[in-house]
Amino acid sequence: MTETKTQEAGKTRKHLVSAASSSVMIEFTQVNKWYDDFHVLKNIDLTVHQGERIVVCGPSGSGKSTLIRCINHLEEHQSGSIVVDGITLNRNLKNIDYIRTEVGMVFQNFNLFPHLTILENLCLGPIWARKISRADAEDVAMKYLERVKIPEQAEKYPEQLSGGQQQRVAIARSLCMNPKIMLFDEPTSALDPEMIKEVLEVMIELADTGMTMVVVTHEMGFAQIVADRVILMDKGEIVEENEPVAFFNNPQHERTKMFLSQIL
Repeated sequence: MTETKTQEAGKTRKHLVSAASSSVMIEFTQVNKWYDDFHVLKNIDLTVHQGERIVVCGPSGSGKSTLIRCINHLEEHQSGSIVVDGITLNRNLKNIDYIRTEVGMVFQNFNLFPHLTILENLCLGPIWARKISRADAEDVAMKYLERVKIPEQAEKYPEQLSGGQQQRVAIARSLCMNPKIMLFDEPTSALDPEMIKEVLEVMIELADTGMTMVVVTHEMGFAQIVADRVILMDKGEIVEENEPVAFFNNPQHERTKMFLSQIL
């Protein structure tokens, strides 16, 4: 993306966030999680407002993927509070079902059903969770396949698509549920380098619509273009968070400086 387009995207993003940011969509308060004796999340405090785009980065094992998986209760925290769209996440199954309906998730490895066509993969959620008709579900599915620029792949099976195309299908599948929040767990890490660009372009376009997004990624160029805040995690803690210019140009923590020197 050119510098001019980057600046324009930044202006659009700031306008959308300022217009919508009065509403808190995600709030972590002193959240802790353990895997047996391993303390994977330590006293996490984090607030995400409507329309914000948050990029979470950090070394392997820092807790960043666990953090976003707690947002839709794919991982259960042991102490503290997580509130998503006004709903406190606990063991109440109705609350969990509601959050998973309203929060889209895109994984590293696509997670498409191999025995279903692309169109069928996209229709499954809206038919079962939103209770809409198959005809309406197919209309919605085609709209989002067009949005991610692969409507011609609708009748193919996942194995017939490239990795980049499959990840775009995974994004479209989440959008078919009309989510309030989108989570991305290293969505380009399983892709060949030439396929990363096409997925990032779809994510940039999605960000410019005002979607609330939390993205775990090492794609720092994407963070500089899209993020309202960049967060560095290490050893289960939020080490530093700031808006992109300050985060990349004037990091405050030695751990952040070391991480950026290794990845940029």
